[in-house]
Amino acid sequence: MASQDADENVDRGTDGPAGTAPAQSAGDGGAAAGGPVGPEAEPAMNATPDPRVAAAEAAGPGTGETVRIDSWIWAVRLIKTRSQGATACRGGHVHVNGERVKPAYSVRVGDEVRLRNEGRERIVIVKRLIRKRVGAPVAVQCYVDNSPPPPPREAVAPAGVRDRGTGRPTKRDRRDMERLRGLTPPGFSTGTGGAERRPRER
Repeated sequence: MASQDADENVDRGTDGPAGTAPAQSAGDGGAAAGGPVGPEAEPAMNATPDPRVAAAEAAGPGTGETVRIDSWIWAVRLIKTRSQGATACRGGHVHVNGERVKPAYSVRVGDEVRLRNEGRERIVIVKRLIRKRVGAPVAVQCYVDNSPPPPPREAVAPAGVRDRGTGRPTKRDRRDMERLRGLTPPGFSTGTGGAERRPRER
């Protein structure tokens, strides 16, 4: 009887008692469960992180350390040198959250920094704290720029440019250069000979 039951189990495609399904191989488990198969099965965490963000994190302060405002505006390239940043703070050209600050003020994430430098006003929101100066592509990752657009540059033609080796300019050359630069004093007029003379008082 035992051999006859075993033969019936083989005919039904089962290895155990009647009604049990055969074990599936480990390779077919993902497809049977409806999971991704092939390259899609690789985890999304293998994506390469942005190197600019990594560089900004490397330039950040240590645990428990603070960042001075003069150091931060220099590190994110809002100003050329750190000494200029300290001078701007002392001169009242740097405001944080609407208040004038000293060079040693500790800046925090979320602060609004207003800086006036070289005739332009910069308004930025602190996004990341760094202490070391980084490149421009990395610096823009550390703040949100809300600055107004820079004023257009005046298209002024170079005036008074002389060729090298032409010698000292004559009086007529100097008058011509002053006229081009807009430095000719009022009341001067050009005569027939090209000389400019002040009108006589009567």
